[in-house]
Amino acid sequence: MNETKVMEFVLVGFSDFPDLQIPLFVFFLLTYLLILTGNVLLMTIIRLHRHLHIPMYFFLSILSFSETCYTFAVIPKMLVNLITEKKSISFTGCALQMFFFLGFGGTNCMLLTAMGYDRCVAICKPLHYKVLMNDRVCIQLVAFAVVTGFTLPLIVTYFIFTLPFCGKKKINHFFCDMGPVIQAACTENNGIETVIFIFCFVVVFGSFLLILLSYVLIFNTILKIPSTEGKRKAFSTCASHLTVVVVHFGCASIIYLRPKSAYSLKEDTLISVTYTVVTPMLNPVVYSLRNKDVQLAIRKGLGRKL
Repeated sequence: MNETKVMEFVLVGFSDFPDLQIPLFVFFLLTYLLILTGNVLLMTIIRLHRHLHIPMYFFLSILSFSETCYTFAVIPKMLVNLITEKKSISFTGCALQMFFFLGFGGTNCMLLTAMGYDRCVAICKPLHYKVLMNDRVCIQLVAFAVVTGFTLPLIVTYFIFTLPFCGKKKINHFFCDMGPVIQAACTENNGIETVIFIFCFVVVFGSFLLILLSYVLIFNTILKIPSTEGKRKAFSTCASHLTVVVVHFGCASIIYLRPKSAYSLKEDTLISVTYTVVTPMLNPVVYSLRNKDVQLAIRKGLGRKL
């Protein structure tokens, strides 16, 4: 068996659409600029307005930063490959891309979990909110999200890139994700696939389960509120977070928690585009359109300039 060390990979995710390379480049470039603009604007608004200096917006600003880094791990290289004939990425570059993609992706899951806990405490224990969600607790939750989010991907990435690739260079995807890279290996890898499934199950399903528990407690408390207006106000504080959670974990589950037999290059490409490009753009849009505090801060900012 030829075990020549692979120095680079070829990403062929969009090769089935040769006539759409330029339109796709324009679409993803504009989308990337919207992601950067929206998340940077949201972080700036939260930083400049003191009435937004509360745990929920602290977590949101960290999530916006993480989403920006998450897209930076994938989209710039994808844009370059769309307008060049040699759609390649170095072996080291592929490993780093996977590590940062999984790391920031895992961090996002943990941050959404922390935000769910924050909403749970705010609605279920309002009198103890400032004590339970003080600055120290918030920083600890973010630190746990980052450490957990990056530790597991470091282990997974290491094991994947110790596999022999035997000169195989083609990756059936537009970036170095776990499944397509493993498929490029020339050895039986059932053990590693099991480890990866466990990792995905813990990060994706584990985070979702904790968020689900938070919302069970939240809905149980909301149902006990006597007035319809009180119920509406309580639920409105969770609506933006719940929207982002459904889209984020819905896409992640379809990609990472389905059986190997269900793999399809075209379907995975479409779902991955949603997960890596559309979802990060959703965060600032949802929190800007559905959040009165953010809308008020934007109007104040525009009012000063006018």
